[in-house]
Amino acid sequence: MIVAAALPLVVEYGERVTTRQIAEAAGIAEGTVFRVFADKDELVGACIEAALDPAPLEAALAAIPHDLEFEAWLVAAVRILQRRVVDIWQLSSGIGSRHRERLRRPMVDSDALTDGFTAHRGQITLEPAAAARLLRALTLSTAHPLIGAEPQCPDELVTLFLHGVAASTTTHEDPSC
Repeated sequence: MIVAAALPLVVEYGERVTTRQIAEAAGIAEGTVFRVFADKDELVGACIEAALDPAPLEAALAAIPHDLEFEAWLVAAVRILQRRVVDIWQLSSGIGSRHRERLRRPMVDSDALTDGFTAHRGQITLEPAAAARLLRALTLSTAHPLIGAEPQCPDELVTLFLHGVAASTTTHEDPSC
């Protein structure tokens, strides 16, 4: 409960957030924060762990109905992935350098995203896990605030993902790939 109340405040204020603000948001006495956490750094660490927990992302992706048309399913997935990128970026930009190391971890495959591609297997040329990785990479690279001012429109991103940037459908096969 404390972490859930603190996380949006840590995103908004970074390390400048006070335990008083957190206690007020959680509806508890400030001393209760220190009965649960040794200090504010420990609470910020718990917020980072909660923000990076893949379970809510997986649940949101899994909740997208697989019977949607493929492009509609992709747009819904991109919206969720873009929100995740922006949320993590906002968190990371507000915390101090002593907490940044906690953010460094490899991106693991998304079972929910892979399952969605599996449900649309007849419409893709790659293995579902590879398609899921490519969609996540493209979404990350186009939603990251240091790369572009605003995330690309999900519909446009899906069109790019599915059809590329070529004007024609002629492709050049690279034998080294």
